[in-house]
Amino acid sequence: MTASQTPRFSFLAAAFAMLLLSACSSTDRGKPAPAAEWRKATVLGIPNGRFYVDEPAAMAAEQQRALVREAKLNGVPRGGTLPTANMLALSGGGDNGAFGAGLLVGWTAHGDRPQFKLVTGVSTGALIAPFAFLGPEYDEPLTDVYTHIDAAMVYEKRFAPFAALAQDALSDSHPLYETISRHIDATVLARIAAEYDKGRILLLQTTDLDAGRPVLWNIGAIAATGRPEALDLVRHIMLASASIPAAFPPVMFDVEAEGVSYQEMHVDGGAVSQAFLVPPTLNTRAVLEKAGYRRKGVNSYIIRNGRLNTTWSDVEKNTLTIAGKAVSTLINYNGVGDLYRMYMVTMRAGGTYNLAYMEDDFQAPHPEDFDPTYMRALYRYGYDKAAKGYPWEHAPPGFQKSEK
Repeated sequence: MTASQTPRFSFLAAAFAMLLLSACSSTDRGKPAPAAEWRKATVLGIPNGRFYVDEPAAMAAEQQRALVREAKLNGVPRGGTLPTANMLALSGGGDNGAFGAGLLVGWTAHGDRPQFKLVTGVSTGALIAPFAFLGPEYDEPLTDVYTHIDAAMVYEKRFAPFAALAQDALSDSHPLYETISRHIDATVLARIAAEYDKGRILLLQTTDLDAGRPVLWNIGAIAATGRPEALDLVRHIMLASASIPAAFPPVMFDVEAEGVSYQEMHVDGGAVSQAFLVPPTLNTRAVLEKAGYRRKGVNSYIIRNGRLNTTWSDVEKNTLTIAGKAVSTLINYNGVGDLYRMYMVTMRAGGTYNLAYMEDDFQAPHPEDFDPTYMRALYRYGYDKAAKGYPWEHAPPGFQKSEK
């Protein structure tokens, strides 16, 4: 889970320093796809199982197919008007994901939570996303994940000096995989597949370290294959999206390109961006028009699982502390930049922009990462705000529209 808003997450500082030692260590892995082949690589042979952000044609084709399924479901002929599309982006933020979880459940309690045409998730947002996609029926397991979890259910620390020099991370993330597996089962996957058949899309982001690129995994398409391997693949995608480099082990995916087997190394999607709706390379309005449909309206909802500003701290004058705070600050402001990109995408689609984030009125002790008391307080904070009718902001922070 991305630690962009949790400066106490000591792994972040240690991980940055350990990266400097990476030349001193090595671990065995399968051969990665060469630069000339990696774009052709598929997992389980699923052609639309994932996308790269600089390949808009493939994503446009997937959107068109989804529009056809949606139109058929709603009895809308070509040239007709489709219902309003609600899109939801869930950001990274480590244990601050309790905010987004509470907000969604409180939104249900308020009575006007919509069904989302598109749900995207990065890092902790990728852990929330399947439940948000399936709707209020899954509020109970979502609540359980973020109010009955502690550090032992996320990671197990390794012996630091040995792990830094001879292993692939400072901790073992198997506990997180077990936590994911308890909630993401065959029934959940079948439900995701059923919603995909209605034209709805669920995308989770990881980072392919070999390629140095974000990868958008099309979870509904994977689920819709019905293949027995799909469940484990989805669980590992969620794990990969939340695997902080050097703090948690990378997740390895077996792929095939041109009949040759390779192995990819994936880490936290937050290594690239903290949240997304659709890549700026994809003009959803143009795709809609090309498909021959109109859209009643578009609403974008962005839940930032963190604050807008980096948390103040008294930085000690030593390498790990300085590096950790610098990286935390970098990630934070990278995430603010994502809010502007999503605003641009929303405006181009002719939609409304709605932003939620942790404000300064939330103050609770945070003695350590994944502290249950802190997470329950944050969940309740998000829940209470949404249950009263969340006061969404309609522009990125500091943005002022020009007056005509």
